Amino acid sequence: MKKFEELTEREVLALAIALEEEDERVYADFAEGLRQDYPATASMFLGMREEESGHRRRLLELYQKKFGEHIPLIRRQDVRGFVERPALWLVRPLRIDAVRKEASTMEVETRRFYEKAAARTQDASIRQLLDDLANEEREHENRAQELDKQKLPDSVKADEEVAQRRLFVLQIVQPGLAGLMDGSVSTLAPVFAAALATQKSWDAFLVGMAASAGAGISMGFAEALSDDGSLTGRGHPWVRGLICGAMTAVGGIGHTLPFLIKDFRAALWAAGMVVLAELGTITWIRRRYMDTPWVTAALQVGLGGALVFITGVLIGSS
Repeated sequence: MKKFEELTEREVLALAIALEEEDERVYADFAEGLRQDYPATASMFLGMREEESGHRRRLLELYQKKFGEHIPLIRRQDVRGFVERPALWLVRPLRIDAVRKEASTMEVETRRFYEKAAARTQDASIRQLLDDLANEEREHENRAQELDKQKLPDSVKADEEVAQRRLFVLQIVQPGLAGLMDGSVSTLAPVFAAALATQKSWDAFLVGMAASAGAGISMGFAEALSDDGSLTGRGHPWVRGLICGAMTAVGGIGHTLPFLIKDFRAALWAAGMVVLAELGTITWIRRRYMDTPWVTAALQVGLGGALVFITGVLIGSS
């Protein structure tokens, strides 16, 4: 790996060409990844790709004029000082805010490269081009904002925010909510049945932990194997499975932990309060993200929880 100060003018131009080509391809991948859900932003990145293509063309013309046709292979990873980029463009689905932030970081890094390269270049024509490109990169954020206004009017941005929220609900909220509901409700019966049957906090705790862990594993695999997300837009199946399984376990463990209290009656009352808090949380999530009316959400969640709780009480008291 070479230091930047060791690069010749020929290598500086070759590196600049490689950087512009890489940025051009990254913007093209961003545009492709956002095309389905955020078409206006994808169009914005296609415009930025065209600008990077113009930069590369000007660099290539000057290089051929100065040094001929052969361009030595020198890449950002071959020179010290460049920050390693996360391969964000390979992630699906792309997070729009992360993409815009990464694009801004890319432009800042490229501008600094041109400024530093121009400062140590002796050839007047090379220095002039590098200075010009540095100025253009400095203004790129302003031009991107103008392009943003041109391509992304407020109505389109509002549509994209709605699309982003929809994807968040599909990929995060729904599997998490399904897991939380299953863990909070389905484990009520075994936990309280064991508690009332044995009248021992520790026994109820062991049953609750076993039920929570088993339910988490089962729900996680069930969610991951339900579909691959390619048609439904629900995201990577194993990510959904992890979210669903974890929230299932959390839902069950929540009203299991109070049974660590040695006093059985105190543990039972504490567990009941936690159950109410869990059901209230589920109701709030359904209202917040599923647009379910408060009364409807409360009745649905409360009825399910009450039926399972009564089942556990009846079995434990028999």
